[in-house]
Amino acid sequence: MGVLIVGGTVTLGVVLVKRMNATGGAAAAGPWVLEGQPAGTRMLGLAAAEQGLAVLVARTDGERVLLLDLKQRRVVGEILLAP
Repeated sequence: MGVLIVGGTVTLGVVLVKRMNATGGAAAAGPWVLEGQPAGTRMLGLAAAEQGLAVLVARTDGERVLLLDLKQRRVVGEILLAP
């Protein structure tokens, strides 16, 4: 009986670790690099968008909203905000 309990516990642990490490089509973890943004760019806000994220950033030339695609991990659009 004790062998079954130990075996079941080990199996459950292995299954949990595999599921935690599998992406399953979700966004990849890790840092984002917003290529093409000048030095000194600051993130002011973040919101969920229809297909990804919308990030409000402040740059030296004004504020803008960057639209990020979570699956491709890249900027797919940019909206310049009027001063």
